[in-house]
Amino acid sequence: MSPRDLVYLGHMLDMARKAVSKTQGISRETYDADENLRLAVTHLIQTIGEAARQVSREFCNSHPDIRWADIIGMRHKVVHDYLGVDDDIVWQVATEDLVKPSDVTRGSGIQ
Repeated sequence: MSPRDLVYLGHMLDMARKAVSKTQGISRETYDADENLRLAVTHLIQTIGEAARQVSREFCNSHPDIRWADIIGMRHKVVHDYLGVDDDIVWQVATEDLVKPSDVTRGSGIQ
């Protein structure tokens, strides 16, 4: 794996951990009532997608179990169709869909 991939994968994991920690242990109602939290989580997911765009094609191809197109597509949605961002989807991503770090880091040397 290239040093560049390590940087971007590490960034993806850092942002994913932050998004999960911000939504862990709170209700959907609490999330919906906190605009700053919704904006923060949306931005973290956007950043994950931007970092995913920077990961090499070789790494992506060697890890087809990771939904690269969906991750990057979510970034595009947030950046280019910000009025159409669905809080239900952001909540689902943050609370259900973010990969477990071990799925990405297995065998990569990233912790």
